[in-house]
Amino acid sequence: MIEELHGTKEIVHHDQFDGFKIYMNDKHEDYPAHWHSDIEIIMPIKNTYNVFVDNVTHVLNEGDIIIIPSGEMHTLTSPPVGERLIFQVKHSILREVSGFDAAYSRFFPCAIFKKNEENDEYKKLRSLLFKIIHESDDLDILCGASIHALTLSFFVEAGRICLMQNSDNAGVKHQRQQSYIDTFFSICKYINEHCSEDLTLDTVVEISGFSKSHFIRLFKDFTGVTYYEYLQKRRMTNAELLLIDTGDSVADIAMRSGYNSLATFNRVFKDSHNCTPTEYRKIAWTNTVHKTMENKLHSPSEFSA
Repeated sequence: MIEELHGTKEIVHHDQFDGFKIYMNDKHEDYPAHWHSDIEIIMPIKNTYNVFVDNVTHVLNEGDIIIIPSGEMHTLTSPPVGERLIFQVKHSILREVSGFDAAYSRFFPCAIFKKNEENDEYKKLRSLLFKIIHESDDLDILCGASIHALTLSFFVEAGRICLMQNSDNAGVKHQRQQSYIDTFFSICKYINEHCSEDLTLDTVVEISGFSKSHFIRLFKDFTGVTYYEYLQKRRMTNAELLLIDTGDSVADIAMRSGYNSLATFNRVFKDSHNCTPTEYRKIAWTNTVHKTMENKLHSPSEFSA
């Protein structure tokens, strides 16, 4: 269920675990087009489930797994009877995984892993999800830490599957695939660290050692997006964190995110988030204040006996 919706942006409340929301949904309820900063994982347990994203309807059968990245607009429709696992993860949690950004970009606009009992990689993903469900039911003192670790393992496994699928690496010979993966991990790491600078395509091509045309093709094969799309996503992620975590002006944040023009920054941000940077900050800060107040109301008084 959507607890809080501002326009098309859903505010996800992580009431039970910091950074995670896990629940089994058995409601016959459709969800209108919306997006959120969390990454969402859905796995039908009983019956099918329909996910509409990027102008495509994906029919998920029992056991299929879909990952919907942060910021992707999507619509959900359910059958009259059914059950599915809904798992939402705060995007910032994955930032601690070194080198993960290149794999994460392969999840756009969504990544689907069809049920296949003969496939060890699929079985690993499903097993990790069921372990997460089990931990969320236990509620012992270390269950949050366990869910955190299992979630990172899940995304690492999912990222490996996306990166190693031959069909997603057209033109790259299998025996050279790992070498290209290592090279482009380094390139993406460099882009992440320098995304706030005037980082031109020619500069990155020169660092890579490939010809420009070869780099453009291989970069999209590896990440699933063009160089400039990847750079923009990194800058937007950086801007999101600055808007939430600092009180800096929008103009300063635009400059620190690699935009020399405030007008361009506002336009790009609104195109990707369906709201202005100022509106995004207001929503995020309001949500933080509400959560803090709720936590205080539900916490034992320090003066209680």
